[in-house]
Amino acid sequence: MARMWTGFQTLTVQRDGVTLHARQGGPIDSGRLPLLLLHGHPQTMAMWHRVAPALAQGRRVVLMDLRGYGDSDRPPAGEASAAYAKREMALDAVALMKSLGHDRFAVLAHDRGARVAHRLALDHPQAVARAMLLDIAPTLAMYENTTEAFARAYWHWFFLIQPAPLPERLITADPIAYLRDGMGRRGDFFAPEAWAEYERCVVKPGTAAAVCADYRASAGIDLAHDRADRDAGRRVKQPLRVLWGAKGVVGSCFEPLKLWQAAAENVTGRAVDSGHYIAEEVPEVVLAEAAEFFGDL
Repeated sequence: MARMWTGFQTLTVQRDGVTLHARQGGPIDSGRLPLLLLHGHPQTMAMWHRVAPALAQGRRVVLMDLRGYGDSDRPPAGEASAAYAKREMALDAVALMKSLGHDRFAVLAHDRGARVAHRLALDHPQAVARAMLLDIAPTLAMYENTTEAFARAYWHWFFLIQPAPLPERLITADPIAYLRDGMGRRGDFFAPEAWAEYERCVVKPGTAAAVCADYRASAGIDLAHDRADRDAGRRVKQPLRVLWGAKGVVGSCFEPLKLWQAAAENVTGRAVDSGHYIAEEVPEVVLAEAAEFFGDL
């Protein structure tokens, strides 16, 4: 694990009683905006180990374990799983970056983290200069356009939102099996060090409840926030770059670029030769795209 983060400092920040685990590395005085990296489910910041060191050669890079994941706290879900609303997670990100002296920054995010980044860009346009999102379409659009093919492929979306304690009990019975069945069968590209981190963190107490709360929030309170934005005509104004895996579910079941163009004013994007885990499957593509998209910030 330590080998993955040579040159990065470990830190924590508190927001409303929730401890968030983070790392930072790279020059603080590069004259370029810092870059915040947000991971996906059921992973941790370890998913960025193939790109973060290279990104940190030219600017300050900050990584955070989302609440409920990695070494961050797993607070109680609360009514309507509101503690795991993407609005709350976005506030975590702002608090972290402000604690490090960064009032404005760019974001690179994958999967669940990209959903947080979407809300972050909408709620905090003064903070987010630009965002690159990996292998998602907008949450509301995906739920409203669900097909049988999508439901079969993304079964966990509909399993995790079932009323407690059913999914929590089943995951807790064998969390490593849940991890392997959900991720491991998709490819052999995961580095042993990163996979060890995913296994270490998925067995931590409270993880199953936190993961379910995250998805219940996405299927409930997050959709209410997204509909309110749509009804008010609010769209992401910052430049947005979206990448999706040509071999993945999002690209085969949806039209990601078209859906993001409906949700944002300035969008570019394309499919890449990858499955879902783009930063681990084709890190060189992510680095090239990031250099182009964030290069003048």
